[in-house]
Amino acid sequence: MYKVKFPNVSIEKKFYKEFDDVQPKNLRDEILKTALSLANDPRPKGEPKIKPPLEVYNFTAQYRISIKNYRVLYDVDDRIKTVWILALRKRNERTYG
Repeated sequence: MYKVKFPNVSIEKKFYKEFDDVQPKNLRDEILKTALSLANDPRPKGEPKIKPPLEVYNFTAQYRISIKNYRVLYDVDDRIKTVWILALRKRNERTYG
């Protein structure tokens, strides 16, 4: 089992700032549940790697997971069994750029 964490407090605050704007509110529960499920399956089937990997706040997001029109961008460190949550973004033309 992996730990699901933020690399630092600043990224955690940015994640929750975006999270607080998610509508409808029941979608927030789905986003949290899906993000936390990465502890059991950090590379879910059907969720491709980000190619090329995306620079997010001086970290590299190699993976994404889709929850309706939102994306959780993250990286996996198998050595220390940690999933690093890097961003929550609403899907649009600027999500990956």
